[in-house]
Amino acid sequence: MLGVSVILLLGLAVLFWQQRIDNKPHELSKLGEQLDKLWRISQRSIRERKYLRAEKALLTILRVDEKNAKAYNRLGILYAKQQQYDDAIECFEIAQSLQPSASSLHNVGLIYYETGELDKATQAFEQALRIEENVAVRHIAYAKVLETVGNTKKMIKELERAVELEPNSQSVTLLADALENEGETERSDKLRLIAKKMAEKGQHERIKQPRKMQI
Repeated sequence: MLGVSVILLLGLAVLFWQQRIDNKPHELSKLGEQLDKLWRISQRSIRERKYLRAEKALLTILRVDEKNAKAYNRLGILYAKQQQYDDAIECFEIAQSLQPSASSLHNVGLIYYETGELDKATQAFEQALRIEENVAVRHIAYAKVLETVGNTKKMIKELERAVELEPNSQSVTLLADALENEGETERSDKLRLIAKKMAEKGQHERIKQPRKMQI
């Protein structure tokens, strides 16, 4: 009799755990839907400049998924928009530790540039370029720092690389401006003509400004 009872109890335990396993995909699916909803709320709230609502949505995501590097990166952008630079840097650094990316380093570099910490900005942009060198905006942001510290030769090289990667009226004009400031007027004039023709042909899709945060 005792043996039958044990068998029955084991059978009930197996059924209980089987039911939990069967329900788990549904629970995970429901959780995923909730996180997606929170993510959409945060994106819409940032666009509408409802920063408190966006922050609450992102913090809720992080309470559920504390290793969500994308959420930390977005939260850092949110804090940067409100000039809460210390909090922004902390979020970008956490994102970088969880999932190393050029975007989080780029964002940190922008904040350091904004706050006048040019050595740190330089280091961040150089690290970002080592990870992802083939993005024009990274070279333009780095060139801005180089211009500020007076390294004009390297600045021009970075702008030249940006033009190679993404030739359009904006990137060509930036290079023309830099060359004109260095007295290379002949080359600058030629580039301005090229930029004008690009704009006339509709080849003037704007690249992101150096101040633009990366998601």
